[in-house]
Amino acid sequence: MSYTPMIKQYLEIKEQYPDTVLFFRLGDFYEMFFEDAHLASRELEITLTGRDGGGSERIPMCGVPYHAAEGYIARLIEKGRKVAICEQIEDPSFAKGIVRREVTRVITPGTVMDGFLLEDKNNNYLASVAPGKDGFGLAVSDISTGAFMAASFSGPGARLGLNEELARLKPAEVIIPLSEAGSFSKELGLADMPAVSGFREDAYRPDEAGRALEAQFGASFLDGQNDDEPDYWIPAAGALLIYLKETQKRELSHLNKLQFYHPGKFMVLDATARRNLELTKAIIDGSRRNTLLHVLDHTVTAMGGRLIKNWIERPLLDRDEIEERLQAVEELVENVFLRRDLQDGLKNIYDLERLAGRISFGTANARDLVALRKSLAHLPGIKSLLEQSDANLLRSTGRAVDVMEDIRALLESAIEDDPPLSLRDGGIIKDGFNPEVDRLRFASRDGKLMLAGLEERERARTGIKSLKVGYNRVFGYYIEVTKSNLHMAPDDYQRRQTLANAERFITPELKEYEDMILGAGERLVQLEYHLFNSIREKLSGMTGRIQGTAEAIARADALFSLGEAAVRGGYTRPVINSEGAITIRDGRHPVLEDVLGPGRFVPNDTVMDDNENRLFLITGPNMAGKSTYMRQVALIVLMAQAGSFVPASFAGICLVDRIFTRIGAADDLSGGQSTFMVEMNECRAIVMNATPKSLILMDEVGRGTSTYDGISIARALAEYIHRRVGSKTLFSTHYHELTDLDNLPGIVNYNVAVKEDGENIIFLRKVVPGKADRSYGIHVAKLAGLPGQIISRSAEILKSLEPVIESARQVAAAGEADGSFSKENREENNVKQEEHPVLRELRGLDVQRMTPLEAINKLYQLQKSLNDCIL
Repeated sequence: MSYTPMIKQYLEIKEQYPDTVLFFRLGDFYEMFFEDAHLASRELEITLTGRDGGGSERIPMCGVPYHAAEGYIARLIEKGRKVAICEQIEDPSFAKGIVRREVTRVITPGTVMDGFLLEDKNNNYLASVAPGKDGFGLAVSDISTGAFMAASFSGPGARLGLNEELARLKPAEVIIPLSEAGSFSKELGLADMPAVSGFREDAYRPDEAGRALEAQFGASFLDGQNDDEPDYWIPAAGALLIYLKETQKRELSHLNKLQFYHPGKFMVLDATARRNLELTKAIIDGSRRNTLLHVLDHTVTAMGGRLIKNWIERPLLDRDEIEERLQAVEELVENVFLRRDLQDGLKNIYDLERLAGRISFGTANARDLVALRKSLAHLPGIKSLLEQSDANLLRSTGRAVDVMEDIRALLESAIEDDPPLSLRDGGIIKDGFNPEVDRLRFASRDGKLMLAGLEERERARTGIKSLKVGYNRVFGYYIEVTKSNLHMAPDDYQRRQTLANAERFITPELKEYEDMILGAGERLVQLEYHLFNSIREKLSGMTGRIQGTAEAIARADALFSLGEAAVRGGYTRPVINSEGAITIRDGRHPVLEDVLGPGRFVPNDTVMDDNENRLFLITGPNMAGKSTYMRQVALIVLMAQAGSFVPASFAGICLVDRIFTRIGAADDLSGGQSTFMVEMNECRAIVMNATPKSLILMDEVGRGTSTYDGISIARALAEYIHRRVGSKTLFSTHYHELTDLDNLPGIVNYNVAVKEDGENIIFLRKVVPGKADRSYGIHVAKLAGLPGQIISRSAEILKSLEPVIESARQVAAAGEADGSFSKENREENNVKQEEHPVLRELRGLDVQRMTPLEAINKLYQLQKSLNDCIL
């Protein structure tokens, strides 16, 4: 098929980028053709049209204005698409034939630099995964901030470790070798699935990846790496760099440091724990409100906001690092003047990390440089405050702040205070920075004054009082002399036009003014654009300094935030111990206390250790506060290891390597798993990965199956954790049959106190030693507002069922005492003597899942069966 040259050009470029939506620049529009047009019309809700392209049918086409393209691109990226930006790379007025066009950048979910898709206090990560022989390499970058990190995962837990880290990072996009992309997506199983892109296999070859790393960081970069660590990170990091350079089409000088990290240096929090503890996202609506992050984040810079989130998600395991943070927070708590002065300085700092990224990327505009200049003006005051502090971390942070006086001086002398948004509109460069800019600006702005001055001088020089300076489009500027005064015209007047009554002349001076005035505006815009690019290029070589200061400012802001949260919440400094003890007096849930307001939350104590108080069996009615208590203990431990003060009058905290939670459950419909299967999978993850240094929260295990199955599983889990795992464990249950586990050393019973007031109950919210003797389920139903008829009928049914349930308990207790209810003995007894059918049916009942009507009918049937047997 014979297409027009322009459509042929489009198809050739599209062939190189088949997995993208190609934005093809035509004048003031980006146009899309063929299948891209259908997709864009549908996704962006824009009109689908057509145009002649040389074929037998009109070609589908749609387009968006180039100046509004950012919003449309963002919508496509949000839907997981990639967008290739194809620009005209030559002036159409000078083009011979078809205008040359090239793709200047491919925008993917993980390579967004600015715009609607970037949140101030969240990173936008691109991750690269490299499968290895017995592990995985992981590299992660946020090109908007210059962050670049790498890690290796090896051994039996490699896959789990990788998944947990990806769940924490929540990358917008993951690249992986093309052959692995399909299976990887299925095995990843994250709640927030990123876009997964297959990338060419050769980019992951160690030699190819190594060359990419050396090109970015220097020829000797790989020589200094630790040979004891698995090198799976090399293919991952190298492939990520190759992918970025192929899609971004430019040097990435702001990716100037690769940070290696070992997940084992931080407390491990899997996706389940982060969700159940609501660290950064509320379960109910996915927002930041009513989360630990919402309570602790009082940062005033975008960089500090991203860092405090990182600290919450990665609590420390190094005691010295924790104490260093706590010391800094303590000084900020005690010194209100330091805290306020620091806040006042920090709130004037723009997002230096992303400013540095845009400068390096070549997308920073004049307003970005003004934001940088304004930020630099406040750095000396912040630096002085930090360096004069007592805490080591504050002082070292102050020393890391580079006030960049040279950059500030350059920007103050060069860039206008209020420049336009577009770099093509002029008005960017200040007067006095460049002589030619001053001359052109004077010519453009003051041309009429210059001509009036010339006219006055020529009248004086020639004595021709009627002489005037004029202009027309054909001949340009001229000096007009009437024919009666021609004899007075000087010899340097050059004739330009003859009229009936006058002659028009030009002089060298007027010609110079003409050249200056007529082209001044256009030349001025071009010169300002050129000078701005030169300044931006110069700053691009200094992005390392800007990034180093940004890192220090972020740390100062995060420490300020923890100090501010401590003051507002009335928190205390935790005492980190090495005795394996968790001792909390008057502990409070930080989020619920924030919601309820001061003084309304009921505090509770906790004393756990590695010996006599290792596993708490917590009983009590629903709504009494068992889950809240368990979560608050975990959050206090986590806050302490993040370097934060905690909501308690005293907190002695030992280092915890992991926090596991088994709280609540829901069907995983997409994964084909029931509530109970989800629950069991979470339990399996806990018992297989917990250590004696872990903290486990298990809430109502066994609810998703029959009563006796649930009791059996819950008891077996508690025994296994106690005897085989040895973790500190908070184990809440409605199965009162488990409370006799307190005969095992290290297991203790606690319950949430309830006060009975006639037929009503009052939840006291206090966790006290001992076991609960009732579940108060009907009372809770009454509090929930169920109709009175249902409540009274439930009480009647419960009363009739209690003797049956008690008998079953006695039989079960006797069986456990003599071992007759063990699996082996049950099988043996079935051979010797057949079990009574009524007992068999009674044992199989799931009382908690039966409706009141079903329960009373079943009781009637069993009673009738027994009477029939007797008769």
